[in-house]
Amino acid sequence: EKLTKSMCGKLVEANPRRCDFKPFYTSHQGHPDDICPLTLTSATQELFGCRYDGDVTRDNPYKILRKEDILQDLRNRAAVSDFSPVKQLVLAYPEDELLLVYDRDFIYGSSFYLVLTVEGKDRHLMPIVAEVGEEALEREPSDVFAAQKTPEPRPWISLGSEQEIEEESVTDSRPRVKTPKSFGAPVFFSDRNAAETKDGFIECTPYQDKIFSLKQMERHCGVQAIPNCNSSSTQTPWTYPKNMCTQYEPREFSKEEKENCLQSEELKHFISLVAIQQNEIADVFFDDWKALSEDDGGYAGKADSHLKEYQSFTDLHFSQEKTISNISWHPTISGVIAVAMTERLSFEDRINASTKLLLNPSLILFWSFSDPINPQLLLECPDDVFSFEFCPSDPNIIVGSCMNGQVVLWDISAHVERLQGTRSSGGKNIAINTNPLVSTTSVVRYCAVSSIEHGHKAPVTDIQWLPETFEVSRMGVPMENKSGMCVQIVTCAPDCCLMFWDIRAPRVAFQNMADQRKQKVEEKPLENPDGVPNTFKHLNLTWKPLFRVSLPKIDTSGEYSPLKFSLRDNTCDNHPGCKLSEVAPEYSQLRVPSAKQHKPLKGISTKFYAGTEDGELVYTDWKLEKDDSGRLFSVKPSHRFTIHDGLVNTVRRSPFFKDIVLTVGGWTFAIWKEGVMNGPIIHSSCSQRKCTVGYWSQSRPAVFYIGKEDGNLEVWDLLEKTHEPSQTQNITTAPITCIKPWIISCESLLTQMPPQHLLAVSDHLGTLHILEIPWTLRSPCSNEKLSVNKYFEKEVDRLVYFDKRREMRTKEKKNMDAEELRKKMVRQRSQISKWILIIICLVGTYSVVKYIPGKLYFFLTYLD
Repeated sequence: EKLTKSMCGKLVEANPRRCDFKPFYTSHQGHPDDICPLTLTSATQELFGCRYDGDVTRDNPYKILRKEDILQDLRNRAAVSDFSPVKQLVLAYPEDELLLVYDRDFIYGSSFYLVLTVEGKDRHLMPIVAEVGEEALEREPSDVFAAQKTPEPRPWISLGSEQEIEEESVTDSRPRVKTPKSFGAPVFFSDRNAAETKDGFIECTPYQDKIFSLKQMERHCGVQAIPNCNSSSTQTPWTYPKNMCTQYEPREFSKEEKENCLQSEELKHFISLVAIQQNEIADVFFDDWKALSEDDGGYAGKADSHLKEYQSFTDLHFSQEKTISNISWHPTISGVIAVAMTERLSFEDRINASTKLLLNPSLILFWSFSDPINPQLLLECPDDVFSFEFCPSDPNIIVGSCMNGQVVLWDISAHVERLQGTRSSGGKNIAINTNPLVSTTSVVRYCAVSSIEHGHKAPVTDIQWLPETFEVSRMGVPMENKSGMCVQIVTCAPDCCLMFWDIRAPRVAFQNMADQRKQKVEEKPLENPDGVPNTFKHLNLTWKPLFRVSLPKIDTSGEYSPLKFSLRDNTCDNHPGCKLSEVAPEYSQLRVPSAKQHKPLKGISTKFYAGTEDGELVYTDWKLEKDDSGRLFSVKPSHRFTIHDGLVNTVRRSPFFKDIVLTVGGWTFAIWKEGVMNGPIIHSSCSQRKCTVGYWSQSRPAVFYIGKEDGNLEVWDLLEKTHEPSQTQNITTAPITCIKPWIISCESLLTQMPPQHLLAVSDHLGTLHILEIPWTLRSPCSNEKLSVNKYFEKEVDRLVYFDKRREMRTKEKKNMDAEELRKKMVRQRSQISKWILIIICLVGTYSVVKYIPGKLYFFLTYLD
């Protein structure tokens, strides 16, 4: 009790020989009740100065930890802290210092254990006090331990072991053989032609040398005394015996017989009549072995039909209290995927926390399979990004849509080496480091942002690049794109319009030579302290849309509010089939050409589908028309369908069929065929959970994925089942926000392995899951595309037949109602005529009838 806490620490450091103290009682778990075994990571050991075999050793295993330091580590790292299992016990500890003991021999199952009571700490340190004594407490620790003497060694007493050692030792029984001096000398070999010298080639054939023949005297082997018996029976039909023969050598015609056969008229007649018809019936180049292996694999691979988690990505700082709004794979660099992080806040909470959101800018994170802990790159955004896409012509150009209605452009050309694995130190990049245990990550600022006044008035929910095959004029007419690069973007927002944007610099107006010289003299180099590329400096804060397309309602006043859209000829969806340009384009040198240089293109469809926030699907045209006054206006949509019972979150075209569209919204999903305006060809029943997202498979035409709000992922295979999913698998406990499949080809990996099919799934908690698609879901069956196309055609025929039957039933009902009305009128006329006759009989005789006026008489005659 007289020993103080500071003195305990000094005694532990001064007398390390007494550190092998073991408690004399244990609990039912194998360790005393007042200690708790802990496993400390290298980061925690370095943070608290208790690195094993460094700060603490076998001779000096004790370390005094401050209670405040442990609590501070729990506040910083929360559940990640190694002290989280003993948090409540540390809070209840009465003193300010705890004892940590290094368990080198893993007596209690871990490398360390923490003493959780004051009595336990005293018990561990009591042997040191007993050995030093109470009188030594008044002196310094160096004086106490300097007085101790090293014990003197005792004499060795032989017990007969030296005789056994001499008997087991090996000694030379004969003189050693002396080797010649040439033994072990270096040998130099050279090439020699065997034909130049006589006997240059000597054949050394193997033979048996009787001198070295060994006779086996004894051999150990195992013998089974009782054989395993197996009885079986079968019933086979008895057939009569017959002689069989096998041909093992080919029988061919001679040269004369071959010439006679080829020149015969019978062979020419046979080829002209039979061979061509046979080629039309059967495909002689079809690989039957491959088809057979596919069919066998479909049945044998049932165990490999579930999605397997390949990797997952999350960050404690950037993903905390955030959700993933969009994901996109890098088109050219394998194993790199980008995700957009947004705040999980309602509209009211976002307004209340607006000041805090300004201090923490929104980011797009680039993850790599080579480093699942730290993001490789961060893209700074002016606001939360709901959608972003890589440019199909140049993957270093990225466009994104923000919550405040702006459109953003990035250029990551200077960071390609970091994404590929080689990190360069050049460039003026901003680096942040929020955790000392995490390496720094470069932050890339956006190159240009659109003007708020001329952009959308609502969050931009979808954005897409137009393909490099065409561009759109200010009237919405498809024109020839001479640049051969993607230069235009399409966006939509719930502010009831779609906008077309052009990223090229505006065309310079005509100026005289004096004005041009004056402009060159006045131009100054653009200051760029943050290292932002000047690729789109001509668009920053002045970028305006090329034109906008509104969506007026068909039957009433007002406009539709689109959330997602799909263009028929927009095949650049960043899937692996996209062709990228070999040479990176320079967008800063492109200029918008004049209207005279444009040539209209034929065959480009201007129709598109748009899903609204009211669950409607609208089919309309983006081309503008002129009224009588010459003003441009948007035409009304040609069709509107009300199928979904919630906002439409997916409008996605099939990568195998341009006219097949998948829509997801509310509790249902539907599949549409463009040109068939009777309704969806496939409409699912209402599920128990909301459908949050959907996506087509990139390798199988019959497979698509549906994400649910309960974290389940449904896999639909139209060739297997059409009324329910073929399988349902739980991925996470939070709602699924995005789905994006991808195919990593063997060329990108520089190996001979087959292409790797992956599926990226993100949830509402900010975690990105990478799943590996099994063989049954990635390998198409034989003629699967043709089978799915026939199934869609049958559904179209069914829909047309249903509409015809409905029209026929409507017409029949109309005719039946008309006939019923006619019969009712006849019955009423007959009743009126009877009452008139009764009145005439009551009034008088036939003479009264003669005085009836002519009109009344005609009326009575008509009724009769």
